[in-house]
Amino acid sequence: MSDESQKEPTPTPLAAPSNLRRFGIPLVIYMIVLGGYFGAASNRLKKHSGDNHYVYLAQSLLQGRLSLKGAPPHQNDWARVLELELRDGRTVRGTYLRTGRNRTFKTTQGEKLDIQPSQVKKQKVTYYVSFPWFPALLMLPFVAIWGMKFNDVIFTAMLAAFNPVLLYWILGKLRALGYSKRSLQDDLWLVALFAFGTVHFFSAVLGQVWYTAHMVGVMITALYLLAALEGRHPWLAGLLLGLGFVTRTPIAFSVPLIVGEILRQHLTPRDPSSEEAGSEEAGSEEAGPLEKLREFWRRLDARPALVQLTKAGIPAVAVAGLAMVLNVLRFERATEFGHTFLNVKWAERIQRWGLFNFHFLSRNLSVMLTLLPRILAKSPFIKIPWHGVGLPVTTPLFVSLLWPKRKSPLSPSLYLSVLFPMVLHLLYQNSGWVQFGYRFSLDYTIYLMALLAIVGPRLGIFAKGLILWSVGVNTFGAVTYYRYWQYYWDGMFPTK
Repeated sequence: MSDESQKEPTPTPLAAPSNLRRFGIPLVIYMIVLGGYFGAASNRLKKHSGDNHYVYLAQSLLQGRLSLKGAPPHQNDWARVLELELRDGRTVRGTYLRTGRNRTFKTTQGEKLDIQPSQVKKQKVTYYVSFPWFPALLMLPFVAIWGMKFNDVIFTAMLAAFNPVLLYWILGKLRALGYSKRSLQDDLWLVALFAFGTVHFFSAVLGQVWYTAHMVGVMITALYLLAALEGRHPWLAGLLLGLGFVTRTPIAFSVPLIVGEILRQHLTPRDPSSEEAGSEEAGSEEAGPLEKLREFWRRLDARPALVQLTKAGIPAVAVAGLAMVLNVLRFERATEFGHTFLNVKWAERIQRWGLFNFHFLSRNLSVMLTLLPRILAKSPFIKIPWHGVGLPVTTPLFVSLLWPKRKSPLSPSLYLSVLFPMVLHLLYQNSGWVQFGYRFSLDYTIYLMALLAIVGPRLGIFAKGLILWSVGVNTFGAVTYYRYWQYYWDGMFPTK
């Protein structure tokens, strides 16, 4: 075998895209996707959603407050902190635990106190938005103009329609760098799959705090991938990673992408002579993980790699540090975003098991992979569980990534950037309930789409059939979810 054949393949850049591909096609994509999203949203576009928490947060920030001015319009997913003035002169902030028989009060500093009603002289309730706050910053100029009437449904749909454009640019970049061998037609099929054949579709047309966060998170993830490719923009990638942390916290766990890309760019080419010597010593046995790690370290030019990693790390840590300061100002602990104080019916579950626990793994695995709709013999003929249907139902082409068709130097970083947030989701106390499909997958769907481009199957008749299936399923979800409740049922799992 020649020396050339033993070297890792180097991606070959292609010619610069024409203005049509660079600007014309993205504009057409945006207009088509926006029309589809507005059509599915329909009458929802007339007013803001009932869960416009970010509008409340933006309004509070404009007024110089971190908390709501008064009580929220309802009690769904707001952080509720009690401030008790006790008869013995003490003042404590926190919440009553719903576990156990006693009136146990957990303070914002983590102390547990037995406080009976007779001990309380005065009680004050303060409400906060516990969701990470970056989407509210994006809304600030619009809320400054329209106030509390600002329409989060239109905002979310218009922002979401830009995400398929970002994916189109990503696919073009992968092709230009030589990682993807897809044609332009293939890229457009994949863009259509993402826009209308994943849970991105139903999530784009609702407004609501949870889905607005998802759409902003997908945008940040796509921009992060563009910045991280080949480690070309480490500072920007780190900043976007930090903004992902204050939008959808699991996005920050896709750090393997920028780390892997920076390290990969600072590996010296393999020395064929040392490889031959090493193979003679090892005989017919394959090198073990430890030997592979040593060989990686020998090839790594550590100093410039460390400089680039530092450039990426500084803005990410700075944004995370700001988030922790805000946590201290609101809840007196750097790691407390407010979810401990959520006034929801599963608060007891959080207090008993914590936000992350192995206890939730089996349920979350089922929601992600195996939940199916109920097929009925009479109208409405189909029922979707409130936990949603699994990814193999909504986007079956993703299953093909378990058996990649080719190798790519980029795929390890992408697979790890899928795996790390996924593990966090699988241990989380919430499955995404209520939903049409597994919405938490949006934290890494962009990476799945990139993997389909570089290591996925050929887009022949079968693959395109699966894409059309996905578009049909997710169109049903976008039209019916949160509108036609006869197609949905509350079942499958206990809430505790």
